[in-house]
Amino acid sequence: MKILIVEDDHTIALGLEYSLQQEGYSTITFHNVQESKQFIEANIDEIDLCLFDLSLPDGSGYELCKLVKSLRDIPVIFLTVIDDEVNVVMGLDMGADDYITKPFRIRELISRIKTILRRYSKQSMNHSLKQIAGGNIQISTLEGKVFKKSIEVPLTAMEYRLLLILANHLGQILSRAQLLEQLWDVAGDFVNDNTLTVYIKRLREKLEDDPQNPVVIKTIRGLGYKMER
Repeated sequence: MKILIVEDDHTIALGLEYSLQQEGYSTITFHNVQESKQFIEANIDEIDLCLFDLSLPDGSGYELCKLVKSLRDIPVIFLTVIDDEVNVVMGLDMGADDYITKPFRIRELISRIKTILRRYSKQSMNHSLKQIAGGNIQISTLEGKVFKKSIEVPLTAMEYRLLLILANHLGQILSRAQLLEQLWDVAGDFVNDNTLTVYIKRLREKLEDDPQNPVVIKTIRGLGYKMER
């Protein structure tokens, strides 16, 4: 689990890093809005939770919360010395998950972090709609349906199974052997290497804007295939 810390007080930041790493979390820390934004935009898929100081030298934690929530639904906790109802409500309305006032007990913060991460984990398990390719492709796992830009795309059972395997490993490269093995496990039908090529081609024809230059299902030369979020 990686936690992004944005705190302009270096002493507090070091204390947070140490305490969270002792709990088994990995951390990345910044002290201003500009550097934080650059990291968030480039690495949003690597972040599991954000701790944002509200008052920063070149902006506020509100800006960072808004950016994070526009890119991905991950938990955000504000750390601040400001303790008035207006600021609390504003932060929560922007999508923040919790709000803790300095000075705080580190054990209380860690307890809140664990509670929020558990809640998000349950939501993720119960969430039936996978968003792929910038949200252009959606998979409703409850209905077994696939949509492109909100329009249903008819897939065969094997095409759907292949897409689901790729979607369950977003950002990971899967070799042809791995795909064939998982298709065999799921379907119980024989799928050979040539057949896999055909299924990949058909999926691209149905999901890609330009099947000759795929962006949904990418070929990683010499390694296999990868699907981005």
